[in-house]
Amino acid sequence: MVEPLPFDPVAGTATLAELQDAATTRAWRTTVDATAPGFDEWIVGAVFGGTYQRGDLSLRDRQLLTLGALAALGGVDPQLEGHVVTCLRVGMTTDEVAEAFVHLAPYVGLPRTLAALRTVAAVRDNTGEAR
Repeated sequence: MVEPLPFDPVAGTATLAELQDAATTRAWRTTVDATAPGFDEWIVGAVFGGTYQRGDLSLRDRQLLTLGALAALGGVDPQLEGHVVTCLRVGMTTDEVAEAFVHLAPYVGLPRTLAALRTVAAVRDNTGEAR
């Protein structure tokens, strides 16, 4: 029998604090709660307190997968930017993130790769990370 995913808001809050700065978390939670009350709590409990609590993948691995999914979706620039910043928080460099997007080009297409690379450039400019 497969174990059900946990729904742990406490673990989710701790994981979210490790991944995102407080201002970023507050910004999206406030927006989500204002339009869909309680949904922000579900995100924290189910995603960060559930999916992220499963074993075998590091936070870095999870961020790379998230980058790939967001780049493939396209049109999700705020989330993509937030996850690029999160990559920095888990120890990646913007050069590594850029290389991940270059690797995705044959799979997600050139326009989406270029959009993702513009996001990396913006994060690099905003954070002052040296190349």
